[in-house]
Amino acid sequence: MLGKAPYIWDPTAQRHENESSKLTWKTLALGSATVLSVATLWISWRPLETSNATFDSTFSKAAVLQECDRLQMKAGAPAEFVSRKESDRFVPGTSAYLLKNATIWTGGKDGEQILHEMNVFLDKGIIKEIVPTSSRRFQSLEKEIQIIELNGSWITPGLIDMHSHIGVFPSPTTMGTFDMNSWSGPVLPGLRSIDAMNTHDALYNLSIAGGVTTVLILPGSANAIGQISFEHLGGQAYTIKLRETKERSPGSKVLSPPSHPNGSAFEEGGKLRWRHLKYRLTVGENPTSNYGGSRMDTYWAFREAYEEARKLKRAQDNYCLKAQKGLWKGLGEFPESLKWQSLVDVLRGRTKVHTHCYSAVDFDAIVRLSNEFEFPLAAFHHAHEAYLVPDLLKKAYGEPPAIAMFATSARYKHEAYWGSEFAPKILADAGIKVILKSDVPAVNSRYLAYEAQQAHYYGLRTTLALASITTVPAKTLGLDHRVGYIREGYDADLVVWDSHPLALGATPKQVFIDGIPQYPVAFVSEKSAEAQAPPKVPSFDHEANDALDYNGMPPLNGQTFPNVLFTNVKSIWTGSGYQDLQESVGTNETLGQVLVDSGVITCVAIDCIIPRPPIPGLPPAPVIKVVDLEGGSLNPGLVAYGADIGLQEIEGERTTNDGPVFDPMVGRVPGIAGGEGYLPRAVDGLQFGGRDSLLAYRSGVTRAITAPAHEGFLAGLSTYFSVGASHRFEKGAVLEDVVAVHVALGHYGRMPYDTKSSISTQIGALRYLLTGNGVGEIGKCFSRGEKTLVVEVDNADIIGAVLALKSEIESKSMTKMKFTISGGTEAHLLAEQIAEAGVGVIVRPSRPFPVTWDKRRILPGPPLSEESAVVALKEANVTVGTGVAELWATRHIRFDAGWAALESSGRITQTEALLMASTNLEKLLGVPDYEVSNDLVATKGGTILDFSGKVVGVISSRRKMVELF
Repeated sequence: MLGKAPYIWDPTAQRHENESSKLTWKTLALGSATVLSVATLWISWRPLETSNATFDSTFSKAAVLQECDRLQMKAGAPAEFVSRKESDRFVPGTSAYLLKNATIWTGGKDGEQILHEMNVFLDKGIIKEIVPTSSRRFQSLEKEIQIIELNGSWITPGLIDMHSHIGVFPSPTTMGTFDMNSWSGPVLPGLRSIDAMNTHDALYNLSIAGGVTTVLILPGSANAIGQISFEHLGGQAYTIKLRETKERSPGSKVLSPPSHPNGSAFEEGGKLRWRHLKYRLTVGENPTSNYGGSRMDTYWAFREAYEEARKLKRAQDNYCLKAQKGLWKGLGEFPESLKWQSLVDVLRGRTKVHTHCYSAVDFDAIVRLSNEFEFPLAAFHHAHEAYLVPDLLKKAYGEPPAIAMFATSARYKHEAYWGSEFAPKILADAGIKVILKSDVPAVNSRYLAYEAQQAHYYGLRTTLALASITTVPAKTLGLDHRVGYIREGYDADLVVWDSHPLALGATPKQVFIDGIPQYPVAFVSEKSAEAQAPPKVPSFDHEANDALDYNGMPPLNGQTFPNVLFTNVKSIWTGSGYQDLQESVGTNETLGQVLVDSGVITCVAIDCIIPRPPIPGLPPAPVIKVVDLEGGSLNPGLVAYGADIGLQEIEGERTTNDGPVFDPMVGRVPGIAGGEGYLPRAVDGLQFGGRDSLLAYRSGVTRAITAPAHEGFLAGLSTYFSVGASHRFEKGAVLEDVVAVHVALGHYGRMPYDTKSSISTQIGALRYLLTGNGVGEIGKCFSRGEKTLVVEVDNADIIGAVLALKSEIESKSMTKMKFTISGGTEAHLLAEQIAEAGVGVIVRPSRPFPVTWDKRRILPGPPLSEESAVVALKEANVTVGTGVAELWATRHIRFDAGWAALESSGRITQTEALLMASTNLEKLLGVPDYEVSNDLVATKGGTILDFSGKVVGVISSRRKMVELF
């Protein structure tokens, strides 16, 4: 550092043959296999050791003065960056590409700029030119470059995920790869995510297939300040590009790496590169449970840390003031600290501060901290209550921080309980910058665009929804001079879409990173012309206002009516498909009417009501509520399966949940609970009126089938109930006490690597039960195949063992057993054998995520494979149902069904997709025919399968009424 050449991570030296990025050291050459200890690195980084009287060298004094000048340098893009002719990440030998006839969302003019019929020329890793398709500008080069005809397809900048744990929580996760956190203490600003970034994470390529090109890799959330810790003052984060490099190292993926491993050293061009520091200020399951502290402890730790940094900064400034005045005698060494230098850079405005917190109390504390120590905040992450306090956010030092958030995922812990789907809209309307992120593995980062789509559906404007995953994170990261926009001179990171990027099921046809196409062949379905336009979404202004008026807890119950007339109805579900009322009731210009009396449809016609005058002696005509569906539909009620719906309110708060059942594979079940015959029932732990349940109900999910919560082999007996019921004694609340028996096979446990018993032991236990050796209720359930056995399993090899066991048992008992596989991530590998065995599969979730080893062999679906897992099973004549993995996701079963049809190239119809999310589930889970529901869901403006439809009511013949929202 002082008195010698600075340690530089030089972007101009990152190129080598067929490679775009390489770590280079100006003062220390490292071989590709060299491993240095922290002590060795410290020796190479420490300042030149000199006595207080050694500053008589002209060189040393000049170096000191130069370094002191650099203390005042700011971070940002070098002025000459925009004039570059070649990217620092360019791979020699990469072809130039001309993308012809594109529709471009550039990100310019606050997201309003859309260019039609344009050509985009990519060369040397950057966007060289954007010209009209009519231009003959590149005609002479057509034989030398690759030309791709887009026929008007949409192009956006590469998507940016500003909160990711790719690499540090890799998929599939094992004991040897989970490296997300440090347990050494709450304040660890020197930890770095790059030091733990696994290069074999399957999500690198899978995320690219969703259009994601750039991500900020954050440490975990166990520390308060953490670069790779769990969060308090937990560590330094790094921005990477996802494409594979020849070097295959984490460092070769880093975009605009900080110039120095512990501080922001000088960079050519007069600017420093931004660094990123992650904070965590929150309680719950993160730092307080790991370190036993409280919010007060955490905040004091912050203040202590920043006071140390402020002292160090003052010492450095005073040192330089004396040097600049020529007071060399007795000056000594430059004050510095490996531990606190990153915080000094925060105080100097060279580091972007990212704060993980949820609650207003946390925002208030960090805003006060930012003003006390005078540093800006880049973003609050998660921030579920931010929409309730936008004025508080504006009091932060400098500009208001951006909010990096989920679109709809909430209520998974107490601090997230007040989250709202309308938060992105409310924040944007208040002038706060909104960023949608994945927090992978919390949300599958491949579907970052889906986060923006959901936010758009619930009210975020089209331009802001697109900006939330492109331009806004680019600006927040300080990288908007090279990514996040489609402009000449910017990195050639582009996504070519098969439909409008905010349309449900939008899929990349190609992704370019640094001008390099990321897959040779893309499998995409043909989309309608309607899908090329921004989706028409309903208005949720009233609901958003309610969210604010009720401080985040708006009432979710509807109003009930005995008689309702639905007008302007486009179609109605008949049980086997939609009936188009325009064709059946009259002319194509006339929509139909549907009259419902006590939950039963009594009229479908052009005009169901003929007004009559009052007749003396007769009761007055019934008052009929009229609802205009504006071209909407009456759709089937959907079924939730796979999450603990009805059994938990807040996942991370055990006092709000039924809790997991005993696992007899781990320990002896108490005799008072049944001992060997122990078989718990989910119906005994049902909770009604939960917010996730009611939100699902308001989204068209009218029933649910839920097994007891479990963490091991035995689950117990599932139950079938009404999602919208307020208590168990309400008519139709519990539809069937017991429907199926559930067991789970796999390498299970709380963490993906927490194995509790061998697979062969689990299969042996299941064989023991199926051969009638079980006592009590287990023996009764299996003795004559009276109940469906649901085996929760994902791994294809274990599925094979289950099929073999089924054949073995049936050949001995001469009884056909009712088997259903739940999970089934790898079931596509045995689709034919599953069909031959007469076993159905509930694919859960409907789009795969290889988070554990048992789920690693996924069938990814478009654009990486022609078939999805659902299509492959259905094509093999397997009865398929679709489920969800997490409670908050139950409200979007309708969109999962629509997506399954959209990406199937016509092999799954809308009708089949709806059956997979309703009656197929009931059949696969053993619901008796007489209990199968015929609920109908009214949607305004469209069907239940797309973004145009808004659920406005539920028709229930069981409850003899219509509930309107």
